[in-house]
Amino acid sequence: MALPPLDSIPRHHPDCCLSLSTTFLSTLLDLVSADDCLALSIGSGSGLFEAQLQARAPKICVEGVEVESSINKYLPEESTWNVDGTWDLCPRAQVAHAWIFVYPREPGLIKRYMDMYADGGVKIVVWLGPRLDWEDYEGCFNHDGFEPAEIIEDSGLVPYEMMAVARRKT
Repeated sequence: MALPPLDSIPRHHPDCCLSLSTTFLSTLLDLVSADDCLALSIGSGSGLFEAQLQARAPKICVEGVEVESSINKYLPEESTWNVDGTWDLCPRAQVAHAWIFVYPREPGLIKRYMDMYADGGVKIVVWLGPRLDWEDYEGCFNHDGFEPAEIIEDSGLVPYEMMAVARRKT
């Protein structure tokens, strides 16, 4: 399926809960840009955001994780993983360089990923969602191997959304 064009103004698209803009994608790519890295998007839905990211950074392998395989419209089948429920973890996380949580439904999911796989290859964890929800999720990023999560201002999202990033300690 063809990707809708983006510009610097963040806009919502029918197939994506997250607003998208070229500014947002550039900001995110500046954070996860490592040649040949694997970025795992947990909560990929239709795959529109992930396909836009992949189109702008072909050296990064972007894969999506979702409960229902039938909602994916944009990612190739070989770039998607399905889990049994919103509580289930994708083992691919243990080899991913970056985890991107897009509008997660519950903080416990992130905590389970951190408890199970944070000692693996992940270098950066990104949370994308409503500003009002951040307080519920912030504590999930407390892990001995990671710096405290940082809110990225002016990230190219609509004003009520935000990006938070936790980086592995060096």
